[in-house]
Amino acid sequence: MERDDIIEYSLDISHTDEEGKVLRKRLWKVFWILLAVTIFEVGMGWYFAEHAGFKDILMYTFIFLTIVKAGYIIMIFMHLGDELSSLKKIILVPYCFFIAYLLFIAITEANFIFDIGWVLG
Repeated sequence: MERDDIIEYSLDISHTDEEGKVLRKRLWKVFWILLAVTIFEVGMGWYFAEHAGFKDILMYTFIFLTIVKAGYIIMIFMHLGDELSSLKKIILVPYCFFIAYLLFIAITEANFIFDIGWVLG
């Protein structure tokens, strides 16, 4: 007895095997790029963790690379890379301002708490 409430997804394939190979190759390329950036971040954190002078540079590098990885993921997996340049800017520019605003608030609050610690402690 065959059920009629189960969707058969194999009937909805809209690309050939050759196109599927290209898509899988692109997916592996994305995987290797993100893996390389992540390994670079972990290596920097491991190598520079004991150097006190590099702590601020390391933190800002992590923030920058995380934003780069997030943007790359948005471009590939949300198909924003295939859109027009103006649409990319309309979507990404507000997010960049929002992230900059959040960083400003976090740094301002951290400095305030640090200053209060000197006064109280």
